[in-house]
Amino acid sequence: MALNNAKDTDILLQPVNDNLFHWQGLIKGPPETSFEKGWFKLDFQIDQNYPINPPKAKFITRIFHPNIHFETGEICLDILKPQHWSPAWTLESLCRAIVNLLVNPNADSPLNCDCGNQIRAGDMLAYRTMAYMYTVEFACEESKEEAEMILMQRKLQE
Repeated sequence: MALNNAKDTDILLQPVNDNLFHWQGLIKGPPETSFEKGWFKLDFQIDQNYPINPPKAKFITRIFHPNIHFETGEICLDILKPQHWSPAWTLESLCRAIVNLLVNPNADSPLNCDCGNQIRAGDMLAYRTMAYMYTVEFACEESKEEAEMILMQRKLQE
């Protein structure tokens, strides 16, 4: 059951086992970045006070990015903190903010220190190369196939 109102096919969202407190998303890597060939799986845990409280969000797909913990998938993004969260945000708009984070990394707030150090040192070639290698290794085939299945299901429901 794909409950996705996204106007494009770069963000796919659906509840896990029809549980509205647990969602998974797939986001397409943004164009003209080292992530553009990948589909990245996200996990969202929603508490009873949503949308007053932000969801807990993390990457399931491994990714090389300064603001994403490589092992746990934790995301360092201000809007995921209660003091910066707005009830106007939806899971789709949160996914768009995460895509924007992929385009605009913040090396001053790293969860992946090696990656943050590369950017702070101005070694963008090393950062982009590592991000591309991790995208090819972890985000290309399996996630793409899953995205295609969800898109096909959505077309059948229309």
